Amino acid sequence: MTGIEGFTYQRVPVDGDVSLNVAVGGSGSPIVLLHGFPQTHLIWRHVAPALAAGHQVIVPDLRGYGASDKPADLDGQTYSKRRMAQDVVNLARALGHDRFALAGHDRGGLVAFRAGLDHPDAITHLAPIDMLPTLDMWEVMNGVAAAVGFHLYLMAQPPGLPERLIAAAPDAFFGHFLDTWVRRAEAIPDDVRAEYLRASREAVTSIVADYRASAGADREHDLADRAAGRRLGMPVTVLQQDWGAVLPYDAVALWGAWAPDLEHRTITSGHFVAEEDPELVLKALLDLLSRA
Repeated sequence: MTGIEGFTYQRVPVDGDVSLNVAVGGSGSPIVLLHGFPQTHLIWRHVAPALAAGHQVIVPDLRGYGASDKPADLDGQTYSKRRMAQDVVNLARALGHDRFALAGHDRGGLVAFRAGLDHPDAITHLAPIDMLPTLDMWEVMNGVAAAVGFHLYLMAQPPGLPERLIAAAPDAFFGHFLDTWVRRAEAIPDDVRAEYLRASREAVTSIVADYRASAGADREHDLADRAAGRRLGMPVTVLQQDWGAVLPYDAVALWGAWAPDLEHRTITSGHFVAEEDPELVLKALLDLLSRA
């Protein structure tokens, strides 16, 4: 799998010596699409071309993933969602956009959420997909049911052990999620799966740093925003599996505390919804973009 059909590729500097690999296609009002773990921008290969019929669609690899740069994490902040959200804002500006819509899946959803809080004047519409804000995520992980998120605890450990364990069998580790979080295995064909595994295998250290930040800086940032009463002021559409049935919580209530202008849609596909049900995601994004 070489890229998103019909899109052009470039590297865009976003933060000092950090550049992102980005695919750009279409014209019109801009929307940025962010991927999650353990994947790359290719998760949007079905949705992005359809969106490009009426929008300029910007699809980067996140810092630390895919073909984007992977700086060393020296202070626990390099992979904070605050820093990664600034990457996204800087990327959009470099491409000529001070305001843009933003959708993010999984880890990209955490970056999108942080961008919405930190840059409310830049984000016109927001679509977090199959995730909870960091603070809420940690608070709902209780008891035996929380074993579904074992990787969160593994990669939250201090530098050294998680990286060594994962690097010892990277395809088994990353492949576990590709295999168990999908309901339609054919949605991730062999060539795409191989590309995800290759990219993840080459990014163990930065992927762990991204997750470690969620147990440190990201949680602290969310705590400060909750205490200050900060909320998302733009229209928000959340697409989410019914995780509340596994880890008992009220997803609409949790999201509603952050997003007054909220539409919450429960999905029946697996976690990789942009690949398993791209038509559903496309419709949700177009509906979101039509909201004032």
